[in-house]
Amino acid sequence: MNITITGTGYVGLVTGACLAEIGHRIICYDIDTEKIASLNMGISPIYEPGLEELLKRNIQNGRLSFTPNAGEAYSKADCIFLAVGTPANKDGSANLTFIEQAAIQIAENIEKSIIVVTKSTVPVGTNEQIGSIIQERVSPNIKIDVVSNPEFLREGTAIHDTFHGDRIVIGSNNQKAGKLIEKIYEPFKLPIVHTDIRSAEMIKYASNSFLALKISFINEIANLCEKVGANIEHISTGVGLDQRIGKQFLQAGIGFGGSCFPKDINALNQLAKEFDYDFKILQSVIDVNRLQKERLFYKAKEHFGTLSGKKAVILGLTFKPNTDDIRDAASLQLIQELLIEQAEVTVYDPIAMPKVEKLFGDKITYASSAELALEGSEVAFLLTEWDQIKNLELAKVKEKMTTPILFDGRNCFQLEDAQKHMIQYYSIGRAPIL
Repeated sequence: MNITITGTGYVGLVTGACLAEIGHRIICYDIDTEKIASLNMGISPIYEPGLEELLKRNIQNGRLSFTPNAGEAYSKADCIFLAVGTPANKDGSANLTFIEQAAIQIAENIEKSIIVVTKSTVPVGTNEQIGSIIQERVSPNIKIDVVSNPEFLREGTAIHDTFHGDRIVIGSNNQKAGKLIEKIYEPFKLPIVHTDIRSAEMIKYASNSFLALKISFINEIANLCEKVGANIEHISTGVGLDQRIGKQFLQAGIGFGGSCFPKDINALNQLAKEFDYDFKILQSVIDVNRLQKERLFYKAKEHFGTLSGKKAVILGLTFKPNTDDIRDAASLQLIQELLIEQAEVTVYDPIAMPKVEKLFGDKITYASSAELALEGSEVAFLLTEWDQIKNLELAKVKEKMTTPILFDGRNCFQLEDAQKHMIQYYSIGRAPIL
């Protein structure tokens, strides 16, 4: 099929590259001409393992191309995938400006009946609005079907998730359109869930909100473990072996960030308010996660009394490893708090330092390795479990630091190792080593 992907962000690029890989002819459309020029050379604007190789291979075999020309993108398309951003408004609701603009542009450029597939995460009812926007702007002989096809990709493993996902959700009020989209995905050989459009829209929000709930729940248990003298790692193992619960998303830490969970749970909470429903559990998840991100800072404040003048190191800036995404990352808040305290801040991340430098400039120092960052430091915060960080030798950590005091937000090290090397070590949900 001739498929157009609207939007060359995270979802659009991965979707386009993977659909090309299974044999479809893909055109990815974006208004950013510089970005399109780079993409046509196989250069990805985002860091995602394996993505550039996939882009280059399918550009070379002629199945994948990129264009800033709407007419070229839409006029011959059999199917159009919408993968544009839906950022949060100030009240937490989803901003649908880009979706609406894309729908209008589609209407202005299509020449035949098409299926529009929405991969962007949108509130319930949005797909019907998309259909109306397009249909009222085209001639009566052009028929528009809209299908909701939410994505469930994890940053850092998105290509693997596309080929080995748990399910593909297809929401359509037209059975023929739904079956045609199923045909597109057939080579992946994954379970297909067919629903009505509104249920598909809700599935995405419900999935992400439930995972966020698991993270916040185990973090609350971890905080209680610190008070009662229990070990959260033992708790997570014992609880996770229950097949009704499962072990995934039961790793205690400093909360969740990124582009999906925070935005989606706030949008769902706002949707509930619009329908006069008090979603108490979801509001608790939001509150718990906000407080969890501050936890290491306040542990350090309690330990030192003041952080003024302290040489502080932050290891890991992204919200998770194997991505360059710093959106809603705990590191940004911690940097701000340390600067307010007038600490001397040095940071290290294998990928994301250029993005952080755009935000903080010369207010902080950027190290080219974890070891160099630790040199002469008095306190270190571990925020992202990159291999370069979690594989640090504690003997070298102690040697590099003036006072070896670690605040570990990802429980990278064993308590016994910290004790063996006589490092003061604070982690999440476990007893401190003093």
